[in-house]
Amino acid sequence: MKICPQCGSEGWNCASCGWKVETMGGFPAFSPSLANENEGFKADYFPELAALEEKNFWFRARNRLIIDAIGRHFHDASKFMEVGCGTGYVLSGVARAFPQMELWGSEIHVSALGFAASRVKHAHLIQMDARSMPFREEFDLIGAFDVLEHIVEDEAVLSSMHRSLKPGGGLLLTVPQHPFLWSEQDVAACHVRRYREAELGAKLEKAGFEILTKTSFVSLLFPLMMASRLLAKQTPTDPMSELRLSSFTNAFFETVMKCEASMIKTNFRFPFGGSLMMAGRKK
Repeated sequence: MKICPQCGSEGWNCASCGWKVETMGGFPAFSPSLANENEGFKADYFPELAALEEKNFWFRARNRLIIDAIGRHFHDASKFMEVGCGTGYVLSGVARAFPQMELWGSEIHVSALGFAASRVKHAHLIQMDARSMPFREEFDLIGAFDVLEHIVEDEAVLSSMHRSLKPGGGLLLTVPQHPFLWSEQDVAACHVRRYREAELGAKLEKAGFEILTKTSFVSLLFPLMMASRLLAKQTPTDPMSELRLSSFTNAFFETVMKCEASMIKTNFRFPFGGSLMMAGRKK
C-alpha cells in the first residue's frame, strides 16, 4: 500500500491531510528538500561512479553475491525495492537475473535517478528519505547495499523497511565491516560507521526481523585491504581512488573474488572481511 508520508493515510496524494507528491527531474519526490544535497553522500560522485561500476571488481563481485542470495532465499519474491539504488547498477543486475520481478528503486539524490533510469528502463524510480518510506506492506523483498552506513538513524531506516514489507517479506543488506578499519577513506565516503556483525544482527532483530543468513566478504583480499586502510588512517583521500585500478590489478582482484563467491555458494561463511552481507525475514 502506498501511504502519505505526512499523516500515514492511504494514498500519495492524500485526501486526509492534503499532502501531494512533487515531481523533480521527472521522478516522484517525497523529500524534495534533501533531493540535491545532504550529509549522507556527495552527488558529484555519481557521474564517475556510473562510469566505473560496470568494470570494477568490487561492484561486480557484490552483484554476484546479491543475485545468488536472492535466488537462494527470496526466489519467490515478485516485487523488489532497492533503497539507495544510486546509479542503478545493482538494479540492472537484478533485472537481468530475475526478469519476472517488478523492480522499484529509491534514492535521496534525484540526480542519480537519471543514471538508474537509463540502465533499467522499466523500473519504478522515486526520490525519498529511507527513514520514512511512503509504503505499508508493499514489497516482497527490500535491499539496501552499502547504504545504512551513510545514515545516522539506521534503526529508523530498518523500522521503515519493516513496515514497507509484506508479512514474511525479505530484507537483504550489505555494509562495510570492522570499526578498526575506520580511516579517512570512510570520512571521504560520508560513512558514519563501520559495523560489527553482532551490532547489525541486533538491530535487525530489534526492528522485527529473523536473521536467515550472514557472511563476510572481501575476505581473501582482507590483508591487502587492512594494509591500505591502516596507511590511510590519517591521510586525506579521494573516496573514488580505490575504484581507479589498473586493468591487471582489477582482473586479479576479480579472480580472487570469484573464488571467494564460489566458497560462499557452498555455504562456507567467512568470519571476517571488509564487508558484511546479512539477510532477514519480517516476523
